[in-house]
This record gives sequence, structure tokens and C-alpha cells, in this order.
Amino acid sequence: MLNWIVKYHLALIISLAILARVTILAAGSSIFFFEQTGLTHGSTAYDEYAQNLLATGIYGREVGIPDANIPPLYSYILAGVYGLFGRGGLQVGLFHTLLDVVTIVLVYAIVRRLFEFGVWVAAITALLYALYPYLIFQNLSLNDTALYMLLMHTFILLVILLRERTTYDRGTFAIATLAGLILGITTLTRALLPLFAIFTALWFLFRLPLKETILRLLPVAIVSVFVLIPWMIRSYRIYDAFVAVALNTGDNLYQGANEMTVPLFRAGYDVQWSQPPAERDRENWYRNNQLLQQAGIDYLRTYPERIPELLWVKFLVHWSIDIAPRKNPVEGQSFALDKSGNLLVLDDTASNLQDIETIAAYSDSFFDRVGRPVHILYFGGLLVLAIIGIGLSWRQWRNVSLLWFLQISMTIMYLLFHPSTRYRVPTDPLLFAFSAYTLVVIGFGLYRKYGLTIMNKSE
Repeated sequence: MLNWIVKYHLALIISLAILARVTILAAGSSIFFFEQTGLTHGSTAYDEYAQNLLATGIYGREVGIPDANIPPLYSYILAGVYGLFGRGGLQVGLFHTLLDVVTIVLVYAIVRRLFEFGVWVAAITALLYALYPYLIFQNLSLNDTALYMLLMHTFILLVILLRERTTYDRGTFAIATLAGLILGITTLTRALLPLFAIFTALWFLFRLPLKETILRLLPVAIVSVFVLIPWMIRSYRIYDAFVAVALNTGDNLYQGANEMTVPLFRAGYDVQWSQPPAERDRENWYRNNQLLQQAGIDYLRTYPERIPELLWVKFLVHWSIDIAPRKNPVEGQSFALDKSGNLLVLDDTASNLQDIETIAAYSDSFFDRVGRPVHILYFGGLLVLAIIGIGLSWRQWRNVSLLWFLQISMTIMYLLFHPSTRYRVPTDPLLFAFSAYTLVVIGFGLYRKYGLTIMNKSE
């Protein structure tokens, strides 16, 4: 039996992943089946864009009016799912399960190449991903996380393969071209990987000369930019101005840098409930983005002494072992600050906070009594093991540092904007690789102590 499990371990892990997701999807039909409940867990925006695409062929949240308010790729793919299989939570959940399965295989391949005891560490990492409760829930909801994770891990595997090439030939160039294509496509989902790509160049230099690094990574950079050009041209025609990917940069920057950011975070709320600046322009989304971006920059310039506290609070939220946000408003509430800058939770019948009905599901007794403690134990325990694993794997730094750079780059990005658990979670599986390494080292030590040799460093 043990030999059979070892031989077919990846297939068993994938089967467990599918079983867990299908079971939770069926049990949570009252949450995930948005076409029945009328409440979309995840993002109503993606759903509306997808429906409008099918109805008019135009990418825009208002029917027939083109825009570039959010990155487009997930909405286009979601429209394809709706067109082929119909609009519904079951279709979305099963599609995301398929994406998760592919990503589990990618994570397995990445970890196997980077760590000693590669097969063992990869198998445990894949299992930890397959059964990660919060990520299962997140990826059954209607949002871009599952797609982003698949693309991000594809890019990571490709850069590993690119660095492994001993000669620069057509195969090497093909991998570089494909990596650039994936980097550009991923940016059309979430524009977060360019900083990590810069760190990747440093990782290449740990093994390769500068010339070889440039030869491999220059095509990646060039192709990724070319992928974005058609979307940039479209956006320029709409707004008569340059838009790199989407018009949500200003909103994200402002939410992460205004007078309410620290009070909201310290009180356990998400900063999406920040009061927008008075000059916000909802009629012109390009101007609105510029106004919000400038408001965030003005806050940082006006209060430079607050920046250390701001960064520290956002860091704690990003790496919280509890699910962030810890609290959510209910209908009829709004937020304000008193004269001392303390957060006030007000009873406000005129409150226009969005998606309150959907968010209420995360404030019920079951989620608080069961969901949060399970996440704290699961992620918190694995985080401790990961910190230990980073120390234990130190001698492998030329390889595993790629995963350090992933965590560092994503942390920096969300310190610039604003963090939450759902934003951090795409990189958690590769953090768990260090947790898995700790478990394997312990297991290897125990087996060696008792005279068993089923584990081999070369695997």
C-alpha cells in the first residue's frame, strides 16, 4: 500500500483536491450559486463585464460603453465560460477547480526543481495547497485568483527552466519568448509580477554571468511589453491618454494611503470603506483615477512622519495569521474619524457602502467560530514551519531564493497599495514549500535515526 501511494502520490493529491472542492461547492450552494441567490461572492464587476461582453461584444461595465476600469483577462475568460456552459456558480466553481488542479501540478514541478528531497517536498507542498481551507473557499468564489495563480506559477516554472538551460539555443529562446508571453498575459489579470520579474534577474545572476542573464531575460521583457500594446492602444482610443492596464491604480493607492487607512486596519476593517475625497469624479473614470492617485500621493507628502506606522500596520495585515479583515460592516453603518483621528462606526441609514449583503456571510457565527480558527491554525502553523524551513534551506539559497523574492516582491507591492488575506493567498502555496521542507527534514532525521532509508536527497 505504501509503495502504491508513493508511486501515485501526485494523482492522489489531485484527487483529494478535486474531492475537497466539489464537496465544499455542493455544501455551500447557498453561498456560491450566485445565479440563485443574487449575491456574488467575489467580484460583481467581473460578472457584469462578462455578461456585457456576451451581450454586446464590448468590454465595459455599462452596457455598450467601453472602459478600462479593471484588468480585462479574467472577464474575457469568464465570458467564454458563460457562453459555453451558461452563467452560474457551479460552472465557475468547476472551472476554478480545473485551474487549481493545473496550478497544483505547476507548484509540484517548481518545488521539485528547487529543493533537495525534491519529490518529498513537492508532494507535501502540493498536498498543503490542495487542502488549504481558505484558498479552497477563495477559488470557488467568482474572482480572478485561480486564473492569476495559474499564470503566475506558469511564469515561475518557465524562468526556472530558462535558467536551467546550459546553452543559448532555439529552445532557450522559445522558453524566454513563452515566459514573456505569460508575463504580459498575467499583467492583464493582475499587474503585480513586473517587480518580481526584476528580482528574477538577480536570481539568474546567482548562477549565470551577466551576459547570459541579459540574453535570457531581454526577450522576456520585450515580449511582455508587446503583449500589452494592443490593450494600451484600445485604452488610448477611449480616454485619449495613456493607461498601462487599468484605471484602478488610483483607487488602490488612495485606499492604502489616506487618513482612514491606519484607523480602519487597526480596528480590523478593510480600507475599501475609506471615505473617498470630495473631488472624486464618478462620471469620468480616467479623471477619477488621477484624482484618487493624487490624493494618495498628497497624503504621503503631507504626513511623511506617518509613513513608518502606515507601512508597519500594512505589513502586519499582509502577514496576519487571522483572516484580514477581521470585521465587516453591516447594513446601515458607515465610518468617520473624530477630531483625534479615532475611528467612529456610525449608524447611518443613508450609508451607501457596497456589497454589504454579500459581506454579511463572512460575519456570521459559523465563519467566526469555525472558519477563522481553522485558518489561524492552518496558516499560522505552516507560517512557523516556513520560517524554520527558510533557515534550514539556507545553504540552497542560489535556488530557493527565487521563492524569497516572490514573497518580498508581493509584500512590497501590497505595502505600496493595500493588503488583505485574499491578496496574499496566491503566493501561500510556495511559502508552504518551506513548511514542507521543515517536515521532510524532520522526517528524514527520524527515519535515519531508526535505520530506515526510504528518503533520498537526490529525489
